[in-house]
Amino acid sequence: MTSRAPRDNSESTQKLLEDAKAGRQEAVEELLEQHRDGLIRAVRLRLDRNLSARVDASDIVQEVLIEASRRLPNYLEDPKMPFHVWLRHMARDQMIDAHRRHRGAQRRSMDREQPLVHGEDENGPIDWSQELADSGLTPATQAMRRELTRRFLGVLERLSEDDREIILLRHFEHLGNAEAAQILELTPAAAAMRYLRALRRVKTQLSKPHYPPPPDA
Repeated sequence: MTSRAPRDNSESTQKLLEDAKAGRQEAVEELLEQHRDGLIRAVRLRLDRNLSARVDASDIVQEVLIEASRRLPNYLEDPKMPFHVWLRHMARDQMIDAHRRHRGAQRRSMDREQPLVHGEDENGPIDWSQELADSGLTPATQAMRRELTRRFLGVLERLSEDDREIILLRHFEHLGNAEAAQILELTPAAAAMRYLRALRRVKTQLSKPHYPPPPDA
């Protein structure tokens, strides 16, 4: 089952934000816990393969939630962005710090050499690759289904960082255009254009035949 972050316009989230601002610690804890699974998913999608062997996504997210708890009063006084987007920015900062600590590297792209699918998310790209592919290329057998999935992930890894990130945000994290725009610090129009261009590139690559047609039924 795909984990999605609660949206800030839900009644439950709004109530928790109000209670947290009023100083109710149990509301703070519940608010942060609601977002844990979605943050873990986002981190897993972007952890470098080498680093993921040594650092668990849940550990990074725990650091995010600790920092969020500390900074929450300031956020609640002047929320410049939706709460889940604010958490998402902190998660990115924590991933950068993790790479610095464990690899001694300077600030680098968080999307190169990524395990685009991790554990519980293995079914996600299979469904999405079928949606992107031309109907004439839809696999008729499980073997061809796996091949299309392999090609789809290969295409994502070859995309530019900007294109890959918008695909991850929209179709692996299930964010809307406005939310993706806030995370990428783009206007909604620019985010929508980037998304359409990225989809066009993925579809173009997937439309190129790499295997024989399905066997006759």
